[in-house]
Amino acid sequence: MPTIGSTAQASSAPPSKLQAPSLKRRMACWLYEGMLMFGVVFISGYLFSTLSQTRNAMDNRHGLQAFLFVVFGIYFAWFWAKGQTLAMKTWNIRVVDQHGQPLSQARALLRYTLSWIWFLPPLGASAALGLSGAETAVIMGGWVAVWAIFSRFQPQGQFWHDVLAGTRLIHSQPMSR
Repeated sequence: MPTIGSTAQASSAPPSKLQAPSLKRRMACWLYEGMLMFGVVFISGYLFSTLSQTRNAMDNRHGLQAFLFVVFGIYFAWFWAKGQTLAMKTWNIRVVDQHGQPLSQARALLRYTLSWIWFLPPLGASAALGLSGAETAVIMGGWVAVWAIFSRFQPQGQFWHDVLAGTRLIHSQPMSR
């Protein structure tokens, strides 16, 4: 069982010891997080449609998108400030600042905002070019792959939105049960 002193020592490790997990593990965690978000979307969508009395899925579509953006922001900022989401716990990954300390709520929100780099460029291109859903999916998949591979060019192997936010993903030891 970890003690308070051992936790403080582990979180104040020098940045050179805070190695990024492998790209394969980070992307597996990313995909798992996406699957878990289906539940968040389902509950949030139900809540929004009930409160707004939306009867058709296309009614209030932009309002629902804005609502989900806020819900996702709350979800990720809350869990990142605590160090891990459920998917990150499963894959033994933790998010910390550049010095290995837990994130503040403000830094977690900054990371959330910058993480939209994964999605906004292909969505913007899709909207500008009037692409179909299948074409958008191909562009999205290609961009995600390129963005993930860009982390190979970052000296510490971090994703570039983490570099911009002043955060880093590190390997986390599993909690004892």
